Order: sequence, then structure tokens, then C-alpha cells
Amino acid sequence: MRKLLVIGIGAGNPDHMTVQAISGLNRADVLFIPDKGAKKNDLADLRREICDRFVTNPKSRRVEFDVPVRAEPTSSYRSTVDDWHEAIAAIYESLIRDELADDGCGAFLIWGDPSLYDSALRILERVRLRDNVAFELEVVPGITAIQALAASHKTALNRIGDSILVTTGRRLTEEGLPANAGSAVVMLDGKCAFNTLTDKDVFIQWGAYLGTPDEIILSGRLSDVGAEIEKVREEVRRKKGWIMDTYLLRKAGEPEEN
Repeated sequence: MRKLLVIGIGAGNPDHMTVQAISGLNRADVLFIPDKGAKKNDLADLRREICDRFVTNPKSRRVEFDVPVRAEPTSSYRSTVDDWHEAIAAIYESLIRDELADDGCGAFLIWGDPSLYDSALRILERVRLRDNVAFELEVVPGITAIQALAASHKTALNRIGDSILVTTGRRLTEEGLPANAGSAVVMLDGKCAFNTLTDKDVFIQWGAYLGTPDEIILSGRLSDVGAEIEKVREEVRRKKGWIMDTYLLRKAGEPEEN
């Protein structure tokens, strides 16, 4: 039976690669490299760099594939994402069927960790449910942007006895910062949702392109740095054509109070 490895490759720094991840790359006959277009070529380049640096299996080969662009949400965000995932599932199925031998091993290189705000596992489950190609699945964890953010800011994510909320920019805009959230990590925020918060004393620790040579980090109270983060974010996004960023919010106290 075909074997698929879903390998977390870290948040942007090849040094984030774990021993388990490197071993997985070298077990694979085929390494699948997603291409999200010219504006996001850096993402494919990092995967290529990782393969160049760590793959020693002379029999392995790389297969690059185009990732369809997600449509802008209309009436239903979930419906839009569902259609997008269905299109990617069709691509995954053809890759598995056409590029892997019946007993072959393939690897998908996933930014960060496959379990956190990444859809590869859900999409592969769609492929499995179609029942057109059979495969076994193995997941290799990776360093997430959350860990990289905390490391860059030299902070612990949680305060003593407090909870940690991991949410999205869309949910932060809709629901605000929950009263019982000691610390909140916000991901997938394309619109600087932190600026919608009424409490401007909230402390923010923000980072973009974490782990890469282009890494930027800023921190302070929203009243002091919110506008600056929004300005810097737009400038670098326009320059590079894409951005990956995340941030940590705390309602009260100093960031080093852990």
C-alpha cells in the first residue's frame, strides 16, 4: 500500500527541521512541493532549500504542483473553503495515483505543524473517503509559528495558572478578547483585527516571517504600537507580495510576567 508522510517543516527556518522530519524526507520516494504562484515563490523556495540541505536519498525525486487560489468568500466562508478544499483534494488524488507506485512513499512538506491551522490532513481525509486510491498516513510534527513567536519575543506563552486561547483574526473581530483568556494567540489575521479591540491597554507581541531572514517583531501596548504594526505590515506585504504573521495578546500586566 502507498504510504504518505505529512511532515511539519517549521515556521520558516530550515534549522527548525527535527531529526524525525529529516528522516521522513529521506524515506520518501517522492517529495510533493506546492507552488502558490509567483507572489509566494518564497514558500516553495524554502521547501526546495530544505530538500537541498537535508535529503540524501539518491532515489527520491520532487514533484511540484500548482495550488488553486481560494475564491473570496461571498455569503458563506465555510462554503468557499469547502469548495477550495475539494479542488485541492482532486489534485492530491491525482498526485498520489500518478506519481507513487503501489508500494511507494510520498511526503507533503507542511509549513509549521500539520495539526495547527493547516488543511492538508482534512484534504487527505477527503481523498481517502473518495476511495479511489488507498494509502496509509503518518504525521510528523513540526515547530509552529506560535513557538517561533514566543521564542523571538523571549516570552512564555502562558502566565501562571492562566489559559491560552488560540484563535483567528476573523473570530477576534466577531467576538473580541474573551474575559477568561489569560493569553490569546491570533493567527490567520489579514486585517489587523487587534485594532478592533476597545481596550487599547492590551499588550501585543507581533511577528511576521518568523524564522526567516526577513523576520520582523514589534511589541507594546496597542495604544502605542497598533498603528505602527498595521503600517509595517502593509509595507512589507506590498513589497513581498505575501505575509505570514501572528501575535500574542495579553489583557493586563507586563509580557515578562509568566
